[in-house]
Amino acid sequence: MTVDLAHEVERALRGAVRGEVAFDAASRALMTMDASNYRREPMGVVAPEDADDVAAALAVCRRHGVPVVPRGGGTSIAGQATGTGVVLDFTRRMNRILDIDPGSRTARVQPGVVLDDLRTAAAVHGLTFGPDPSTHSRCTLGGMIGNNACGSHSVAWGTTADNVVALDVLTYRAERLRLDRGFTTLPAATAMNGASAPGAAAGPARLREGMRKLADGHLALLRTGFPDLPRRISGYALDRLLPEHGRDAVRAFVGSEGTLGVLTEATVRLVPVPAARVLAVLGYPDESAAAEAAHLLLPLRPLTVEGMAADLVGPAAGGLPRGGAWLFVEVGGDDPEDALARARDLCRHAGGTTDHSVIADPAGQRALWRLREDAAGTATRLPDGSEAWPGWEDCAVPPARLGGYLREFRALLGRFGLRGAPYGHFGDGCVHVRIDFDLMDREGVARFRRFSEAAADLVAAHGGSLSGEHGDGQARAELLPRIYGPELIALFSDFKDLWDPDGGLNPGMLVRPDPIDSNLRFAVLAPAGSGPVDVEFTYPGDGGDFPTAIRRCVGVAKCRTATVPTGGSAVMCPSFRATGDERHSTRGRARLLHEMLAGRVITDGWRSTEVRDALDLCLSCKGCRSDCPVEVDMATYKAEFLHHHYRRRLRPRSHYAMGWLPVWLRAAAPFAPALNLFGRTRSTAWLAKRAAGIARERELPELASETFTRWWDTRATNEGQASAGPTRSESSGPSVVLWPDTFTDHLSPQVGRAAVRVMEAAGLTVRTPPEPVCCGLTWVSTGQLTRAKAVMRRTLDHLGPVLDQGLPVVVLEPSCAAALRTDLPELLGADEPRAARLAASVRTFAEALEEFAPHWAPPRLDTAVAGQTHCHQHAVLGDAADRRLRDKAGLTGELTGGCCGLAGNFGFEEGHFEVSAACAEEALLPAVRAAGPDTAILADGFSCRTQLAQLGGVHARHLAELLAEGLDRQTGTTPGAQGDG
Repeated sequence: MTVDLAHEVERALRGAVRGEVAFDAASRALMTMDASNYRREPMGVVAPEDADDVAAALAVCRRHGVPVVPRGGGTSIAGQATGTGVVLDFTRRMNRILDIDPGSRTARVQPGVVLDDLRTAAAVHGLTFGPDPSTHSRCTLGGMIGNNACGSHSVAWGTTADNVVALDVLTYRAERLRLDRGFTTLPAATAMNGASAPGAAAGPARLREGMRKLADGHLALLRTGFPDLPRRISGYALDRLLPEHGRDAVRAFVGSEGTLGVLTEATVRLVPVPAARVLAVLGYPDESAAAEAAHLLLPLRPLTVEGMAADLVGPAAGGLPRGGAWLFVEVGGDDPEDALARARDLCRHAGGTTDHSVIADPAGQRALWRLREDAAGTATRLPDGSEAWPGWEDCAVPPARLGGYLREFRALLGRFGLRGAPYGHFGDGCVHVRIDFDLMDREGVARFRRFSEAAADLVAAHGGSLSGEHGDGQARAELLPRIYGPELIALFSDFKDLWDPDGGLNPGMLVRPDPIDSNLRFAVLAPAGSGPVDVEFTYPGDGGDFPTAIRRCVGVAKCRTATVPTGGSAVMCPSFRATGDERHSTRGRARLLHEMLAGRVITDGWRSTEVRDALDLCLSCKGCRSDCPVEVDMATYKAEFLHHHYRRRLRPRSHYAMGWLPVWLRAAAPFAPALNLFGRTRSTAWLAKRAAGIARERELPELASETFTRWWDTRATNEGQASAGPTRSESSGPSVVLWPDTFTDHLSPQVGRAAVRVMEAAGLTVRTPPEPVCCGLTWVSTGQLTRAKAVMRRTLDHLGPVLDQGLPVVVLEPSCAAALRTDLPELLGADEPRAARLAASVRTFAEALEEFAPHWAPPRLDTAVAGQTHCHQHAVLGDAADRRLRDKAGLTGELTGGCCGLAGNFGFEEGHFEVSAACAEEALLPAVRAAGPDTAILADGFSCRTQLAQLGGVHARHLAELLAEGLDRQTGTTPGAQGDG
């Protein structure tokens, strides 16, 4: 398609559509891929306002001969959410729940409604939408209808097709139809805004009669040509047009992957939510034994029968019953006791198990289900770190034949020298698997094709379907003749042509498909003769290769969840939740980086403004490092990009001001009182913020009148001690080195003093580094990596005695501790062994007390706490030791998840205040406002405490401060009497 045509179509769409029209490079780059192996470059993206907009967009595209691809959450794994024409993005605007009718147990929704949003709204009435794929927090109802999604509860509630009542649809010719369980359609006179093409009045009648004629003319073929199994998703469900099935046009349309019409509204069926649920985990000797047992559990009417083996579960198998494979079987009941009794009865009737466990606790169930839900991502990295891909996934066979199929499938993998970890909906005979295809090498791609053909023949031999859930798309459509034969394939073409005679809807999918080995997204990252990308970080988990690191994002889009789960269980991606814009999700940023490396849509490499602008709202919270199933690390990628983008160029003012903060604070320390007065004066503060690139809405933090290191040196002098010697208590306990990070030293020294007080009370000998040290965090977060490495190397030089003695290093500021554990060794690499030694020595405050003073009992505070687990602690450090320490001290209550929104320099920078405040309002500020008057507010990070003070007027404290106050109350000591206040 030519540039001139694209400009012409863009102009026409802008004149016809009220919603968003985007033909810029960034918007197009975000839509080049879904969660599959495929990549196609769209002409542009339209986010329609309503059905009228859809009709107007279709009219423009048909007039210009441009194809249209409807798209939901973009989590499809077969390539059907990619296209070369205009992509209709329904997630931006057409995402409303129009009505929920508890009496009829139905809901009317627009196609962009996220499944979890519908489930939440329906739960008020004790109802839910039965199909629940693992992407339930971000997949859309339109995408589920397009792919006939199923999920783990399909053994109880069926597929999406089983739960759709009626559909409002527009054809490529802008004919408006309403499909119900018969051939009923709305008359074309109701088409929106007169957008129907000439002759559209005959559209509904043409389709109604065409479907009837197609069915009646091929009765025998439709009655005998489809395999009989619960998860037959491949191809068009033409057998549902038979009179004995009620001429079900809805069922025939569901699963058509946007190739027949564009969905604008759906009426779906809701089902009652079980009053209680219990999860039974059954262990089996191996995968085949679990598969053979699965269908035998179905008469007991479970809600789920999910299977996975040890090669997928990995280290988490230690928390499961003894065995080499497991079935996760959920049962419902009228109350908890009823559900528990049913689960125990199921365990008694399950044959061949090696062990079992019954989990009634909802939190324990959620933790185990996360193993299953994250599998689509975790399966992309095999235990040795090699990559695996969804090029063969989702097949289904009759459940009774699953055990035999899996044995033959494993043998087939071995014959081709491939590896993969099957898992999935064993009760329905449906298997998912990611396989270590080499899709960047010509021979590897050829082997991918040969294997896919052989695997398709194996599925056919077992009476199965190539797709048991996510549709055919490009990944499987070429292979459909091996299942259905030429006559049914010809009938599929006739059905497509009946609905879409112009061939404008999602071409290359299902009918007349593109070859399975074309449009592979990997090829653009490995053009012939290209060498490795020169980068600063070492990317140890990706063989030092930046493109490999970027390929970690496979598009499952867990980063696109709209809310933070309670209990501190998730962080990523705060800027996406604040803006709702794909480019501000981890997946969106990874897509833009991918396209930057490909150089086709984004053509200016490291100088790309599209990538820069998308990364600008990345808070570097590191949440994706833990919450993403494949551990995408966008904070590192951002630092890498900023380093190259601004190399030998003028940087934003904030990079010089806040990136070099340790230097400026050391220089400012002697003048703290005068500078604080300067910062409190409106006119001079405005000048300072303007010069430093700081948001005008922000208050400048107060500098400490006495730094922690000055207090420590004075204390040591008064006690006659050297800074690297024992403390004044002359403790004989284990020695620890307290890291005087920049924030503790210059901005909150009371935290350092409190930590010394507590650790000495616990019997530890506290020391400080013999010379000034810095983790380099501020330089890393602003992408000044050359300087960051120099700072880190100097720190390692200054820490010589500490490293030689193998002393633990206690870091109070979570962001600095995370930088020492990850950024420092990953920047300096294997050629600097001291970096790994320092990273291994880092302990949080709670970890140090637990490890080196295990018998010490903290003061009993017996109070409620609220606040937030620091995002870097969640992502890198872990907070298990903190939770145990809080329990010992009698501190009750859960800290929130998410990110405070300040995130070091981010929330201070010009242009970031609104997003920063929105992040704080998501979880942290509401939790603090809801806290009782006597609740202590905890926040170990300086940024979190600052955000709470500036946006909430709340004084938050580090855990060390609370414990120090408790010690003072125990001893009757006035805070500060011993220099600790």
